[in-house]
Amino acid sequence: MSTDQPLSFVRLFTDGACRGNPGPGGWACILRHPASGKERELSGGARSTTNNQMELQAVIEGLSAINRRSSVEVITDSKYVADGSTQWMPNWKRNGWKRREKSQLKPVKNVEFWQKLDELLSKHEVRFTVVKGHTGHAENERCDELAVAAAMEFMR
Repeated sequence: MSTDQPLSFVRLFTDGACRGNPGPGGWACILRHPASGKERELSGGARSTTNNQMELQAVIEGLSAINRRSSVEVITDSKYVADGSTQWMPNWKRNGWKRREKSQLKPVKNVEFWQKLDELLSKHEVRFTVVKGHTGHAENERCDELAVAAAMEFMR
């Protein structure tokens, strides 16, 4: 298999929402393949979760839906997800999935989400772009709408 073929480029817009923290939550993503013009919306949720878990789940679900190694731009309003993926994760892994708190090592919060995300990040070339939430960014607003709707399903 040739490795000199250019990677397909995908934009992945993501958002998570929670009604209470913890509480019923939802995640959503939009996958856009600019070269073909194809686009997919995905969403889901959980009965009892946190906002950070839903932000992570949105990226996990989006990356999981990409079938072959790609160059992916993740557009998120979660600095937590972006910084965790690009800055904090290497140290967590080096420390056995523990984070430094003062002079002690403590377990990483949401470790099962971070480990799944780590596995998926290794399959693609990923960069993160952080946008300000709820400021009229069309795709971020759409993901928020889908994530809130998914969370509301668990409030019935």
